[in-house]
Amino acid sequence: MNGLLSQYKRIIAGETAPSPVELLLGIRPLDIEEGRSVFELEARNDHSNPQGTVTGGVTTTLADMAMGMAFGTTLQPHETFTTIELKINFLKPVWQGKIKAEAVVKKRGKTIGLVECSLFDEIGSLVAFSTSTCMVLEGQKANGRSQHIANEGNR
Repeated sequence: MNGLLSQYKRIIAGETAPSPVELLLGIRPLDIEEGRSVFELEARNDHSNPQGTVTGGVTTTLADMAMGMAFGTTLQPHETFTTIELKINFLKPVWQGKIKAEAVVKKRGKTIGLVECSLFDEIGSLVAFSTSTCMVLEGQKANGRSQHIANEGNR
């Protein structure tokens, strides 16, 4: 089991703390396995834009987190990654309540990967759809990143 997968299994089990952005926004992992992750956000009034709906940035962050963790579970110990492109389609507004993000790796190549994420409201209606292109980093390009992941479990 790779480091990110085992780290998130420990977070789900309550054995270690999630990342700072998860704590800040209230994003929590529900399930993770190789090439797949499910995250949830309890959308509150403080996630809202001036029109009263959940701001697109919060929804995008939820999708980005789910897609990044799904892709991260495919990495070898000497690899890390970065997102090089993210696209999201907002299909209907959310005011408050739970938003669930279900991400799956569609293609994992040697250097580039494609991940998709469907976001659902509490009644299971699709509220957004997102895709992400990730780039695998090794050697010099990975400096500082893999060490951060390794230290996450020590918080």
